[in-house]
Amino acid sequence: MINSNITRLGFIQGFVFVATSLALASCAFAQSEEVSKPNIVLIIGDDISADDFGCYGHPNIRTPNIDKLASNGVRFTNAYLTTSQCSPTRCSVITGRYPHNTGAPNLHSPLPKGQILFPALLKEAGYYTGGSGKWHMGDYAKTAFHKVLGGYSWKTGGEEHWIPSLEQREKDKPFFMWLASSDAHRPFMPDKEAKPHTLEDAIIPPYLVDTPGVRKDMAQYYDEVSRMDRYVGLVVAELKRQNVYDNTCIIFMTDNGRPMVRCKTRLLDSGIKTPLIVHWPKGLKEKGTVCDSLVSVLDIAPMIVELAGLKSPDTFQGVSMAPLLNSPKKTIRKCVFAEHNWHAQTAHERMVRKGDYVYIRNSLPNQPAIFHKDSECPQKDLREWNKAGKLTPAQFDPLLSPRPAEELFNVKKDFHQLKTLVGNPEYLEVLKVMRALMDDWKERTGDTEPPKDLAKKRNKFVPGKAKNASKIKDSGPR
Repeated sequence: MINSNITRLGFIQGFVFVATSLALASCAFAQSEEVSKPNIVLIIGDDISADDFGCYGHPNIRTPNIDKLASNGVRFTNAYLTTSQCSPTRCSVITGRYPHNTGAPNLHSPLPKGQILFPALLKEAGYYTGGSGKWHMGDYAKTAFHKVLGGYSWKTGGEEHWIPSLEQREKDKPFFMWLASSDAHRPFMPDKEAKPHTLEDAIIPPYLVDTPGVRKDMAQYYDEVSRMDRYVGLVVAELKRQNVYDNTCIIFMTDNGRPMVRCKTRLLDSGIKTPLIVHWPKGLKEKGTVCDSLVSVLDIAPMIVELAGLKSPDTFQGVSMAPLLNSPKKTIRKCVFAEHNWHAQTAHERMVRKGDYVYIRNSLPNQPAIFHKDSECPQKDLREWNKAGKLTPAQFDPLLSPRPAEELFNVKKDFHQLKTLVGNPEYLEVLKVMRALMDDWKERTGDTEPPKDLAKKRNKFVPGKAKNASKIKDSGPR
């Protein structure tokens, strides 16, 4: 009897042990599965060109924290924006769609209801989603986030809300953070926490006049870039403090080129290329790799969705960059496209890059280049040099009117894109290929031309609206 009870007790204890072990194993599996989902932080700088970071070759500007992300991550050298303007870029990134396909292609246009937002997909899948800093997308985009803190601030840069956003997140969920700054948007404000750059630090590209005024302006711009970099360092430190750093994928980019003539709003590389860095300790096989493959910021949304273990909706016009993270020599697209629409004046320019060539088409060549306070870079000095007959053709470019209807550049041989190849018979076949690509893209994505009576409708024209482009899913060639 005693032996029978002992046997039965042993069986019960064994059953309890096995059941408990299975429950614990099940719980452990569920936790490991949840932990395997990476946290994702997208950091967006404002008005900063791709080559204005130490890791992209700038010898004087101080960006140690971003440089460190690059040295331990993947740095993309041929990443292109879909537009060289603030709000249309943000709307494009959050939807994975070209500006004329978002329904918000012009500056300050709010994103219309109904567009699929990638943070909303993460939110529905159990992610905590938070936004912080410069917004510029309207109220509908906020529905994709549990909480949005801060806003535009030219006095502080807006980054002061980044850490509170990380502190206030729900701690029992994987998270996605949209952290945006107002640095280095004008007016320039000094960073009291950092040593200022000097006139001697300033490197003046050949399309700007080299005067003390321009050098001072450039040095102040450097200060704003460095302030943003300082906050990037604080974000990294906070992620480490919360013990989530290793499984957090940090993506860094900017919304358009530096706020100076021939950069911001222009479709030249100085305005349309973005620095793009992906840093993820647990997810990257190698550190400090460089990817020269062509990518578009349209490709960020499908990458993030894939990293979260989700499927991209058919509204995304980009293709996931995820394969490039551990195989940087792969190719995911053969060409990239971009557009320039209303900013301070009506504009309709389109750009395509394929191989080493960039083709730009201007439907409004009689419109002067944008010359707005956002990109002034001492106008006085430029105009004085012009009166004195001292400007080079590259420096005169912002004053040129009418402008070329077409431009073609070999960016490998002509880094600053100073000499167009249109009219050179040696490049006629290249020009034909690029024209055909542009026509195909415009047709398939529903892009539309400005009306003839533009003067009467200069602030009302919305490219793509006549073809209901906000509903079109075709990505065009890529």
